[in-house]
Amino acid sequence: MLTQEEKKQFSEILETLGETLDITETQYNTAVSSYGAVGEWLAKPESSLAPYKPVIRPQGSFLLGTMIKPICEDDDLDIDLVCELTGKNPQWTQYHLKQVIGNRLKANETYKNMLDREGRRCWTLMYSDSANYHMDILPSLVCSGYNIVFEKAFSDTELEKDYESLAIRITDNKQNNYYTDTIAENWMKSNPFGYGRWFFNAANVVSLHKSIMLAEAVSPVPKYNKEKLPLQRVIQILKRHRDIMFNGDEDKPISIIITTLASRAYNKETSIIDALTNVIINMPNYIESRYDSSIGRTVKWIPNPVNPEENFADKWVEHPQREKNFYKWLNQVEQDIQTIIQQRGLYNISESMGKPFGEKIVTKIFSELGRKNFNLRENGVLKMATGTGILSTAGSVTAAAHNFHGND
Repeated sequence: MLTQEEKKQFSEILETLGETLDITETQYNTAVSSYGAVGEWLAKPESSLAPYKPVIRPQGSFLLGTMIKPICEDDDLDIDLVCELTGKNPQWTQYHLKQVIGNRLKANETYKNMLDREGRRCWTLMYSDSANYHMDILPSLVCSGYNIVFEKAFSDTELEKDYESLAIRITDNKQNNYYTDTIAENWMKSNPFGYGRWFFNAANVVSLHKSIMLAEAVSPVPKYNKEKLPLQRVIQILKRHRDIMFNGDEDKPISIIITTLASRAYNKETSIIDALTNVIINMPNYIESRYDSSIGRTVKWIPNPVNPEENFADKWVEHPQREKNFYKWLNQVEQDIQTIIQQRGLYNISESMGKPFGEKIVTKIFSELGRKNFNLRENGVLKMATGTGILSTAGSVTAAAHNFHGND
């Protein structure tokens, strides 16, 4: 059992791990500027899309604040975006909607040269090697008045849980009606912003006085937010462990499953170490078993919280190795975290973190902790807590990079 002082110290180590995994403010602002420019190009008065008021918004981990750097920092960041059009030409099918957005991108020589091969649902812009990111742009339709509903749902004080009102219609060339159906209500439904609203409801901890500015988080041009809520840090840590364990394996646990189960298991803990250990233990409790009449057997079901009939684990049937890998990963991350929190002495803790999180990043974490606490001591803020041997700030015991006074 960890003491409160040890919990604070481990939480600072994990917080620093999360900070080290964050993309930089420069990377973030460059990406926002880039997709903002794409949005401006699509919406120019001479564009055929102008009457439909195109807006590009972030979705996925960029929206949720759970994006992490790849293991190799030279690898691309994947920025997921939604291009919303309010209404459409009555004759347009999904195919037409997707092509008119693609054609507008191709009308710009820069974007034309950046376009990757057309994807199932998205257009992908490949930025330069020095930029280290690509953008997946999902064409979508929203109804008139959507912005009002959107703003209400993401206001700071609005706790409305009518997630269905945030649903959008998207293009998907695997759908039978992709080339034929002009009625948008029959197109595939998606709800990335309903999911975002649900996630922030789960993540928000009022007692921390760190309430996320929701309206800012989903703004087409959001500001960089350095501070993260405990659930956001937990998900970043879990994703990093996954990436290290399954480096390059396409059958690794997918982020939407990790994020959903972690959000369901999270119980508003304000300590990152408490949140992480409790989430890992309780994630399996939110995996359901349902009978699937189409295949005549019971399958694992991880429901989309804003569309319970969608199963995030649906690929586990076709790819059983993914289910095996998920449970293998969950067992391993529990073992690794338990091993870490049983260590005393920074050297031992650092050693235990190297394999599951990466030697290079762990070295960086402890160097950063050392720098922070050196500055605190130089400023006379850090002192030794009487009788504990744990360094603390005046008035409260905090994590320190230099002393657990166990086996240093």
